[in-house]
Amino acid sequence: MIQKTNAARLLDAAGIGYELIPYEVDEDHLEASHVAAELGEDIDMVFKTLVLRGDRNGLFVCVMPGSLEVDLKVAARISGNKSCEMIHVKELLPLTGYIRGGCSPIGMKKPLPTFIHESALLYDRIYVSAGQRGLQLRISPGDLINYTGAGIYPI
Repeated sequence: MIQKTNAARLLDAAGIGYELIPYEVDEDHLEASHVAAELGEDIDMVFKTLVLRGDRNGLFVCVMPGSLEVDLKVAARISGNKSCEMIHVKELLPLTGYIRGGCSPIGMKKPLPTFIHESALLYDRIYVSAGQRGLQLRISPGDLINYTGAGIYPI
């Protein structure tokens, strides 16, 4: 039986439907392409959760398809910053409660402004981390957007 994560319990409490999908973790390959291959899904349906720090507004989250890299200029603009950068991996756990390869846009220590790539709307369901390595949430993008209060942007 799959152990429910905090992200899954939060979705349960909100009455939002999802599926927990396990996959084989490879510590040397935590990137979305590996997750997509393990799931047997298109990499554009497997979304990664990136935490960035803006020069004006502090921390924010970009949820991106696994095949894309974040455009820092666009990310800064949509988040109301002049510039931004990815946070250092050492900061991820203390700031979010999650580790690299297991960072979910749901259930971070503090809610952060969240921006989801517009391509999520092309699919009935997308995958995001369930909050631990080896487990993905399969969820409606609309439900994810509504739950997180995310903006939709061409990040």
